[in-house]
This record gives sequence, C-alpha cells and structure tokens, in this order.
Amino acid sequence: MGILALALTAAQDLVSGRLVPFRRGDKWGYADHSRRVVLPLQYEEAGPFVEEVAWVRQNGLYGYIDGGGNPITPVHFSKAATFYKGRATVTLRGETFDIDATGSRLTSPPEAAPEEDYLSLGDVVRRQGKLGFRFTVGSAVVPAEYDEIREDYRQLLFVRQGNKWGVLNRKGKITLPLELDTIVASPQNDFRFPIARQQGRYGYLNAEGRWLVAPKYRLAEPFIGDVARVETPDGRMGYIDSSGKEFFE
Repeated sequence: MGILALALTAAQDLVSGRLVPFRRGDKWGYADHSRRVVLPLQYEEAGPFVEEVAWVRQNGLYGYIDGGGNPITPVHFSKAATFYKGRATVTLRGETFDIDATGSRLTSPPEAAPEEDYLSLGDVVRRQGKLGFRFTVGSAVVPAEYDEIREDYRQLLFVRQGNKWGVLNRKGKITLPLELDTIVASPQNDFRFPIARQQGRYGYLNAEGRWLVAPKYRLAEPFIGDVARVETPDGRMGYIDSSGKEFFE
C-alpha cells in the first residue's frame, strides 16, 4: 500500500472515530477496530481520540496529536487530560490551565455540569420505608421492596437491597440479580456502559442491562467515546472497545 493510500486510510479512520489506543509490550500506538495498527507503536502511553484529538506520552511528558499522528502541541506538558466539550486541562511548568483542540490556551471557564438529581423514567413509590417505581411510559410497576433506586437516564434502573445492587429494564424486569457490590454510570459519557463491581472485579453493562464485559478487571474507567481504559488482575493496562474487545497484548 502506498503512502497516499495509508494517509487516506488514516483519514477515514479519523472521520469515523475508529482509532483505538493499542499497546504491545511497553509501546503504544493506535489500531482500527480489527486491531490493525494504523499509527505506529512509538509512545510510552496513548489516550483515546476525542473530538479528533488524543494525548500521547513520550519521555515522561505529554502532548496532543490528530488522527493522522501529526502533532497539535509539543510534547511538553507534565499532565494532560482527555478532551471534553472542546477543552482539555494541562499542566506546564507548574501552571494548570485549559486548551482547545488547536492547542491554544483558553481563558473562559468551562460550562457547569448539569445536575442529575431526578429520575427521568418515572416516579419513586414509597411504602413502609421501602422504595418502588412507577414508569411514566407503559404500565410497569416495580414493587416497593428496595432500599435505593437509581437510573442510567437511558432505560435502566439500578436497585439496592441491603448492600447488594441489581439491574431492571424499563419493563421492570430483572436483567441482573442483586449480586453486585456497586454500579456507577458517568454523566461525562451520557451514562453509557455503567461500571459494575462484583467480588472485587469490575465489568461493564450494555444498554439492555446485561453484561457487555463480565467482571474480570482490577480497575475499569468510564467509556470515552467507544473505548474504555482497564487494568487486568496481573497489572496489564490497555483499552477495550464497545464490543468488549481488548486492544493490548
């Protein structure tokens, strides 16, 4: 394949947002979703592409690249965050500030995060110290037998009895029994793929409230776009995609 074809392939991957951080040994690069390496394995660490920009680490410092591997900023930050809503927080020579996707410094403050203090799928029903739920759409009613009820602001309810959590779908049917230690859904990724912990290991839920990845990781971070950073029990770190495929070896 020629240089032009490679460049076009990289551009197509960028447009479709299909580049995933890929680790082989102690080197990082980027691969497509078939695990074909697109950007060379030349970094000490690499972050996910968000808004067509990703952070990379070389010689202990961070910089940002675009989907073709071209530098957007020098590799000179001591800390660098993933972009979110057009901005990323960096630290340079002891000073912390935000930059935009061109690498320019921002002076305006970020937008305040909206508060999610309501249940969008319906109403909580209280009876004799326990909680149930009545869905706004349909006739499903969850009996008042739980100690706490949360939701993913999409189509799932998370219910707790004692110190164990379970999952219900929007029809009130149990999709995962009350066997989970914690369930966390992040507003920064629109509450997609909640993280659940069971017996000291972490996994991810899919949109139907079943396992996308059953609990097997020592650490698991929220999905950013279509990828999430995980760490195995033996200390291997890397990313998975939204199908659960691992991008490290």
